[in-house]
Amino acid sequence: MAQSLGSPAPAGDAGTIRSLIPARIDRLSWSPFHTRMILALGTAWVLDGLEITIASAIGPVLTEKETLALSSTQVGAIATVYLLGEVFGALFFGRLSDKLGRKNLFIVTLGVYLVGNALTALTWGNGVVAIIFLYLTRFIAGAGIGGEYAAINSAIDEMMPAKYRGRVDIGVNGTYWGGAILGTLGTFVLLNQMDLNWGWRLGFLIGPIIGACIWGLRKHLPESPRWLIMHGREAEAEDNIRQIEQAVESSGQTLAPVDESKAIDIRPTQDHGYLSLLRVLFKQLPQRSILGATLMITQSFLYNAIFFTYTLVLTNFYGVDEKNAPLYLIAFAAGNLIGPLTIGHLFDVIGRRKMIAGTYLLSGVLLAISAFMFNAGMLNAITQTIAWCIIFFFASAGASSAYLTVSEIFPLEIRAQAIAVFFAIAQCFGAIGPVFYGALIGEGEDPGKLFIGYLIGAAVMAIGGIVEIFLGVDAEGKSLEDVATPLSAVTSRPRATG
Repeated sequence: MAQSLGSPAPAGDAGTIRSLIPARIDRLSWSPFHTRMILALGTAWVLDGLEITIASAIGPVLTEKETLALSSTQVGAIATVYLLGEVFGALFFGRLSDKLGRKNLFIVTLGVYLVGNALTALTWGNGVVAIIFLYLTRFIAGAGIGGEYAAINSAIDEMMPAKYRGRVDIGVNGTYWGGAILGTLGTFVLLNQMDLNWGWRLGFLIGPIIGACIWGLRKHLPESPRWLIMHGREAEAEDNIRQIEQAVESSGQTLAPVDESKAIDIRPTQDHGYLSLLRVLFKQLPQRSILGATLMITQSFLYNAIFFTYTLVLTNFYGVDEKNAPLYLIAFAAGNLIGPLTIGHLFDVIGRRKMIAGTYLLSGVLLAISAFMFNAGMLNAITQTIAWCIIFFFASAGASSAYLTVSEIFPLEIRAQAIAVFFAIAQCFGAIGPVFYGALIGEGEDPGKLFIGYLIGAAVMAIGGIVEIFLGVDAEGKSLEDVATPLSAVTSRPRATG
């Protein structure tokens, strides 16, 4: 049975709202509603993985005279522009998501991405105007995806029952690699079976086709009731939580009443911008800020270092043909995808601290072992790829847990902005990896340099694991309001350790 919003606020507390909405969300069991929500929102990571992979595969094709006749430098700048777009989009749309709501923004950011990619496919000619147009469209597409990270991580966490939040976040973030597989297969077919000048254009339209298919699902999702109640919109919050509860009840579940003791008292205030976020990061929760930054930076450094240079390793050290090198990505991506989907539930069962630290440390140890094998000449293209698959089976779950961490350990009012800031920090530091490892690879003449580089990468991941051991937050199974007390809360709730 659906339950009312809660009791009136205590007498004399003008402007204070007592709400049971967080408790009502957390008592729900899995239902078709949650499946629809994941399909509608979780596709953002599929699109990003698809986008990065397609751009990487199509890049060399754009140097051909029959396409855009770009130089290698101009092709390399495409990824940089897309990255800058992601950072801008995360910061810009993250602020708007906290101010205007999750639903408004996850509709808008999808639209921005669709427009950017569709315009990329329309780039024509080989002059300065065409290049500027190409970069502008890649920036727009990147901005859409960057905004998706902030708005959607927030929406999923706020509408997902606490007992499922860890596995869902980790699994959804891991689907990035499902997109990478789709992008690899799609571009391999298009670039080998079609005229190049049309094949690369159709490649950039794969993502918009998927995005258009989920547009309708997103439009019918409710706004986050948690966001609504924290902004004083009681009637709308009640309508949205009833919509969720009715959807769950229609699947045959019977909802038990919620104990009044689980109510939260809040007094909605003005919007909180990045100044409020900085105050929380550096004054109220400095240890959590260090934790979030460390987890995001270390995983981003390792991923960008390996992912953006794996073809160079295969071609320069193992003699793999450049045309066949992308196919090795399918196996590499499969390991990255399977890890979060198979062990993600353990982050809820065993706990955040043990699993996050364990995946970071284990992936670092495995990378170090593979580095010694590489330096000793014990690996070939296939066994090197197998080693990467095993390493990133664990590293992928760890990387996804970094996003989970920053999305649940900061107050709701600034959640999307916190995600945006740590995402931007990670992207900036992650950009160092490809340059550093590219220089170590060179022409493949000295494996010893790359050996040292792999050991550095292993040490970086180990640092993330060690920081998690000491500063990790035990958020498993806890309400978001217990993990991070809302800035609007009148009475402080017990906060998760860490």
